[in-house]
Formats: sequence, structure tokens, C-alpha cells
Amino acid sequence: MLAPAPAPPITNALTIDVEDYFQVSAFAPYIRRADWDSRECRVERNVDRILELLTARGVSATFFTLGWIAERHPALVRRIVDGGHELASHGHGHERATDLDQAAFTEDVTRAKKTLEDIAGRPVLGYRAPSFSIGAANLWAFDVLACAGYRYSSSIYPIRHDHYGMPDSPRFAYRLHNGLLEVPVTTLRLGERNLPSSGGGYFRLLPYAVSRWMIGRVNRVDGEAAVFYFHPWEIDPGQPRIPGIDAKTRFRHYVNIPRMDRRLQSLLADFSWGRMDQIFLQRQAVPVHALTPALA
Repeated sequence: MLAPAPAPPITNALTIDVEDYFQVSAFAPYIRRADWDSRECRVERNVDRILELLTARGVSATFFTLGWIAERHPALVRRIVDGGHELASHGHGHERATDLDQAAFTEDVTRAKKTLEDIAGRPVLGYRAPSFSIGAANLWAFDVLACAGYRYSSSIYPIRHDHYGMPDSPRFAYRLHNGLLEVPVTTLRLGERNLPSSGGGYFRLLPYAVSRWMIGRVNRVDGEAAVFYFHPWEIDPGQPRIPGIDAKTRFRHYVNIPRMDRRLQSLLADFSWGRMDQIFLQRQAVPVHALTPALA
């Protein structure tokens, strides 16, 4: 009797938060928003390098893009879309949702969606809050997103962190009462704690073998697709150094950036990757959760 064929590998979601180095939330105390236009903009060359890496491996991804970036680099937005990738929203001006009231948040996410759609000529379905800044204190943001026409969000990171996090929220995709799908960034459950396992500074800090093991474990043990994220500035060793920043911020931002390009190449080779919309919006069965502040 023939053994059954092995199951195909799970396709994970590769996501890029398209912002430039000077727009990082941790730099807000050091770089005035009014000075952004006077800064050297490096996002275009970095995204083009990412597109090269993805093309070489035949990988499609989701680019959560700032409206601010799209307004200044419309040709870059069109290259993302022409490459077969999903264009999604990262808001307009990289302001944390926790720093905005409901009216300002509505204006931000609506403006970003319209800007991206006007440039790309196709619907924008997904949104990710800057710095994963939707949580127990501003769950009203999900109703704003649904009313604005978004179909999914990837704005909650179910970990404990000094800047964000909702550690008791579900770890995997779920549908909210208003029909919006929330797809959290992936964590690894060990004991009673969720550990960050899918991107950003953690990916640069930890040895690559650890990150590979964590993503593989989520695929094998949980049977779920991982959601991995990173930023274009994380592959850019030549970016300007910001003077006067505190030691913690300096370490978090710059650690192992020269190794990032090679690690991404390994990551693309070691797993199957795809777009958020194609992985999650086509699912027939997704659990429904009514998030409340009591979960935080």
C-alpha cells in the first residue's frame, strides 16, 4: 500500500511595513514631523531591493504602505502592484492609533486608503496600525476601519511590550462583531506566555536558526500560517545615524542591520510565502471573537 503523499507546506504571510527610517515611532522625540521632507529619503531604493529578492524567489507579499510615502513615490507604489504584490494601508502619517481621537483616526485611515487606491487603481483591503497601536484602550478603531471599507486588519500583537501589545487576545486570525478580520502578527506559545516570533527587531536580534525554528513550530504544531513583518530600513546599513538617541533606542533600531539581507534570503528559501489577502480572506471558517477591554 502506497504511503499518503505529504501535505503541502503551509503558506505563510510575508508583510512589509513601508516607512522610512526617520518615521520610526521610537525616533519621534528626536525628529520633528515638520522636518520629514528635509530628510534624505531612502525608502525607494530599499523597497526596490526587497522587490528584487521577492522576484528572485517567485514570492508575493503584502506591502502595508504609508499614504505619506505613496504621495511622494507613486511610481514605487505602482511597481509594488505591478510585481503581483498586495498593496495595503499603514495609515497616512505613521501616527499611532493610541495618539489619535476617533475623528483624527478616521481621517487618517480614510485618507490613506483613498491615496493608495487612486495611485494603484485597485481596492485596498488591509490595514496595519503603526506600532501595532490598537489595543484594549481603543477597540473602537475596528469599527472605524470597517466603516472605511477595510476588510481585514493586522494591528494587534498579542505580546507584552513596553510600546504596544494585547497579550490575552487571540493568537491567530479571527472575525470581529462587525465582520472585520483581525490577523495578529504571529507569536509562539510557551507555557503561559506568548513570545514574539515573526519579524522586526526580534528577527534581527535572535540567531536566524531560532527564528526559523519558531516559525516552523507554528506551522507544524499549531497548523497555522505565520505572519512575518519587517521594514525597508531594516535592510539598509547605510542609513543616516540619528544623533542624541538613548542607548535602548539605538540598540533596538540598529542591531544586526548588516545581516538582514542575508537572513531574508534564507527565510524566503526555507518557507513558503504569500499575500495576506490570498491566505486569509479566502478562508471559509474563521472563529468569531468579541474583543473587550477585559481581555487586556
